[in-house]
Amino acid sequence: MAEKQFFVTPEGLAKLRAELEHLRTVRRHEIADKIRQAKELGSTVNNAEYDDAKNEQAFVEGRILTLENTVKNAVIIQAEEHAPFVKPGAHVTVRTEEGGLEDYFIVGSAEADPKAGRISNESPVGRAMLGKRVGEDVEVLAPAGVVKFTIVEIK
Repeated sequence: MAEKQFFVTPEGLAKLRAELEHLRTVRRHEIADKIRQAKELGSTVNNAEYDDAKNEQAFVEGRILTLENTVKNAVIIQAEEHAPFVKPGAHVTVRTEEGGLEDYFIVGSAEADPKAGRISNESPVGRAMLGKRVGEDVEVLAPAGVVKFTIVEIK
């Protein structure tokens, strides 16, 4: 089975690699120290500090695995000056039904931040925009109902 690809910007990939390095070199050692200190307090049975440290270790190890997979399967996206259609890496300006303009940057799920206008290519809005050209209308089924907008600019 083919591995899932993760679209990331060069800056996003650098951040993911930095987080991965920090978790491997700093957080792992901090948690190992917490576990050792908790064991020194006595039995690990009914030891809240030990349980907390083990839970934290499980979370960090899970995050490391996720980051390793994301970095391994990363596909670098570059913004184009005049992209012919919406794809990951595109900056898209849309006109809402009310006439307002909104800007979006289509990124992979690892970099999505809707409040900052960075939407995932896997989100309903991002998925609906993919492949669309300037002037095309887009309809998205959202929890509040159908949202409609028109692509004004792609860069």
